[in-house]
Amino acid sequence: MNKLITTFKHIFAIEELKSRIFNTLLFIAFFRLGSYIALPGVDATKLTAVGDGGLLGLLNLFSGGALSNASVFALGIMPYISASIAIQLLTIALPYFQKMQKDGEAGRKKLNQITRVLTIFVTAAQGFTYLQVTIPAEAIMVDPWFFRLYGVAILVGGTMMCMWLGEKITDKGIGNGISMLIMIGIVSRFPASLLQEASSRGMSGALLFIVEVIALFFVVMGAIMVVQAVRRIPVQYAKQVVGSKLSVGGERQYIPLKLNASGVMPIIFAQALMFIPGLLGQSFADKSEFAASLAQAFGDFTTWQYNVLFTVLILLFTFFYTAISINPTQIADDMKRGGGFIPGVKPGEETSNFIARVLDHITLPGALMLSIIAILPAIASLFGITRGFASFFGGTSLLILVGVVLDTLQQIESYLLMRKYEGLMQSGRVRGRSEVVAR
Repeated sequence: MNKLITTFKHIFAIEELKSRIFNTLLFIAFFRLGSYIALPGVDATKLTAVGDGGLLGLLNLFSGGALSNASVFALGIMPYISASIAIQLLTIALPYFQKMQKDGEAGRKKLNQITRVLTIFVTAAQGFTYLQVTIPAEAIMVDPWFFRLYGVAILVGGTMMCMWLGEKITDKGIGNGISMLIMIGIVSRFPASLLQEASSRGMSGALLFIVEVIALFFVVMGAIMVVQAVRRIPVQYAKQVVGSKLSVGGERQYIPLKLNASGVMPIIFAQALMFIPGLLGQSFADKSEFAASLAQAFGDFTTWQYNVLFTVLILLFTFFYTAISINPTQIADDMKRGGGFIPGVKPGEETSNFIARVLDHITLPGALMLSIIAILPAIASLFGITRGFASFFGGTSLLILVGVVLDTLQQIESYLLMRKYEGLMQSGRVRGRSEVVAR
């Protein structure tokens, strides 16, 4: 405890770090305030509750309940995330966007500008659908079409404001602004979910509640292990003589291939598709018994049909996203240009094949672990845990929380180490975020 108190003193002794922390808290407070300001013309008492499952439940979780409140920040930062993913995929598929990505700072600025423009259109489309489907007619106190017209404009402005707050947290705060806003939205629901679970257990179930909290702790530790796990491939650099005496290189470095290289993206992609079977079943439920059973099976995230399909989609998306985000051929070419080689492996094509084989071997267990984490909330619900609290036992929320917290710790750690203070962790630096990458 004394060590922790001393570390916090060191943190606030660094003027720049203290200023960045206060700026981050200020931007977060503004973001949370906006999630409680309802759209004009909406009677908040007549709003329909958004469930914890499905795509709407996921969006409501990311926005910190702003979606269910019909607030000006109802869509949060998710349209910007969708636009960013679309642009990222276009940089892989289309040469025009590939060229912009390789044009350095000017190209990146142009891609950012295109992403922002696309965000406006994505927000407008999602906003109109949200106002049309989610908000009941009895909750609208003005002309419905006039409400949808200015409501879309306000939602677009709210999303752009969230995007601006995220960029300010990155520039003036402690970094990872967009991820930080998503994390805050998730964390904001944790106290209410914890109290709801405690009240549902009552005094007679106090021991069971303690067991659940302990189980949650071990689940979080397991998620940290999955996020931090790295397969390091040794890379040796040949010595190069410069002039008559000075030699450069000769050191051994590592290529850190993460067990979960795709991060949380496979779960997000899979979650976005999981509403389709249930939607199709509901559309034809009156005409077919099979459609009715389909709607029932995929309308509840605790059914075995839902979780089997969910697992298969996560496995597929994990392999797909890893394949498009890591290019073994490019890594091998960069190593060859830098005079590096993997001991026992010839440079060039053999190095590329070796890296691809290692990547294939670690992607499967990583995908399986990711699938287990994704379906843990459904397993927890089967044990009688309330759905709000069960959502923190795994899935997208847990992985985002773990990833953002580790990134934030690493940012603070770097400030402390620059000022020669001892880090937050007694064992030293937060590992897994700043491994040496082959040149």
